[in-house]
Amino acid sequence: MQSLAGKVALVTGGSRAAGRGIAVQLGAAGATVYVTGRSTRAGRSEMNRPETIEDTAELIDAAGGKGIAVPVDHLVPEQVRDLIDRIEREQGALHILVNDIWGQHGEPEWDKTVWESDLEGGLRLLQLGIHTHAITSHYALPLLIKSPGGLVIEMTDGTNEYNADNYRVSFYYDVAKGAVSRMAFALAHELDKYDATSVLLTPGWLRSEAMLEGFGVTEDNWHDATEQIPHFAISESPSYVGRAVAALAADPDVRRWNGKSTSSGELAQLYNFTDLDGSRPDAWRYIVEVQDPGKPADTAGYR
Repeated sequence: MQSLAGKVALVTGGSRAAGRGIAVQLGAAGATVYVTGRSTRAGRSEMNRPETIEDTAELIDAAGGKGIAVPVDHLVPEQVRDLIDRIEREQGALHILVNDIWGQHGEPEWDKTVWESDLEGGLRLLQLGIHTHAITSHYALPLLIKSPGGLVIEMTDGTNEYNADNYRVSFYYDVAKGAVSRMAFALAHELDKYDATSVLLTPGWLRSEAMLEGFGVTEDNWHDATEQIPHFAISESPSYVGRAVAALAADPDVRRWNGKSTSSGELAQLYNFTDLDGSRPDAWRYIVEVQDPGKPADTAGYR
């Protein structure tokens, strides 16, 4: 039985990586999923990656849902307004919003201070990682709160507990992820009286398309990358965090998560789902207990 049949979701930044995994798994649970981004078959975004929102929509259909690809630059308010107007016109409701926009091209300038970092690139990162979420919430939430039980997922990197004590190796990256965390907290307060829920969610070490490409492996032989980076053994597919979102969306008691920070690994234990290979990687516990202390890679007890 498809637990999300009749539900309408919007997954922003759904061209690839976690956004794609989430969109497809919501579709597998029966949802109608609007997937947005700037990477389309008509042209690439500044990330210059081959994955597109149209590809994601087709994967949603194949999984059993209904995928609708809509090109949107979430830094342009008018485009976001028109998107939400379209969803209301076509579906009459919005039940699930996943704010997964990131959009950075290239690597952050790791291990550089704010004064050593490129200012233009840093400010662009903040725009793509923060402004887009605020603009989308501004236009989407009035529709979402019209239906009881709405769910907003703010996607980030790292749990609140981890990020509170760990500098994320770049001023702009650290600030962007911290801001999204605070957005989830603020939205929890604003949505509380509308029977809606805001959750901060992080995947673990994600086997995104770019990550696999960088290691010279595929999803089928990703274990080979552990020869270069042994701790990559704890990594997870984008479908894993997708199943986490689907589990939250199907939980009749999802309100218990309002304002909380969680991870795909934690939710897998609670909702009894697995990654595609049948494992349950718990990356953030592994990072704290194995990787950060400098212990040899060993996933026993962590997946």
